[in-house]
Amino acid sequence: MSRHLKIAAAQLGPLNLADTRTTATKRLVKMLRDAHSMGAKFVVFPELAFSTFFPRYWYEDQAETDRKFYEATIPSAETQPLFDEAKKLGIGFYIGYGELTQEEGRTRRFNTSILVGPDGTLVGKYRKIHLPGHAEHKPKAKFQHLEKKYFEVGNLGFRVWNFMDAITGMMICNDRRWPEAFRVLALQGAEIVALGFNTPSENLDYPEPPALRVHHHLITAQAMAYQNAIWLVEAAKCGFEDGNRMFGHSLIVSPTGEIAAKSLSEEDEVICVNADLDLATDLKRTVFNFAAHRRPEHYKLIVERVGAEVTPADEP
Repeated sequence: MSRHLKIAAAQLGPLNLADTRTTATKRLVKMLRDAHSMGAKFVVFPELAFSTFFPRYWYEDQAETDRKFYEATIPSAETQPLFDEAKKLGIGFYIGYGELTQEEGRTRRFNTSILVGPDGTLVGKYRKIHLPGHAEHKPKAKFQHLEKKYFEVGNLGFRVWNFMDAITGMMICNDRRWPEAFRVLALQGAEIVALGFNTPSENLDYPEPPALRVHHHLITAQAMAYQNAIWLVEAAKCGFEDGNRMFGHSLIVSPTGEIAAKSLSEEDEVICVNADLDLATDLKRTVFNFAAHRRPEHYKLIVERVGAEVTPADEP
């Protein structure tokens, strides 16, 4: 008999600068209840779910950003209602937030996500590794993407947890574009990967049609789910935040690479799938039988070199 887990992606519409954590939390609680009404047992919320996507703004005063956008404790008094409601309903969840912490004798800031069990316990934590954007001020730009200013590169690696009877890994936003990240999780037996994202509809660095950005988002999700034989759950925060648009297209992709569910709006919206966790069995036994077919002795360049270099072969 196949194992099944009802999984939901809870897409969050725009949060503006004027919106508080309390406002965000109320909306997240409502979507949690909506997911519960669909029978969901595991809900994936977006990246930086308690605030607007603040890396688009340049702040001189770090203390101001710490106060407005980071969580020194999770849950906090303002976000506690989400955790209480999830425990009451018996739902596990993933959620992203800006983490403010004291480590190695200094203040550190990470773009973080956590897994919270249906009993309210913290199961796992991930800190975003592939930070996009820039750290320098670009005052003439229409908007900015300052993740490299506001966050450090994550230091916890790509890990998996036995979560709700499924081997589960976490990523955040730009991580989804890097196949190495998925393969590291798959090599640890991942069956589900949860991922929250906030993706602008415009590319800061060069003109790119919004439809093409969505196309890349969709084909990457399908390819990564298939090539690693996993369920991939991606939840967006989207819509016009103070005039800055981020696309939605939250989705749940099966291990076969097929889109099992996708959002239709750029507002608060819940999608749900009764995921067959054993659907990947044949793929893992045949095409993606890593033990039988992988040849890591020929992949060393992946970890030995960061940037691309032209290195022609000496011989035919």
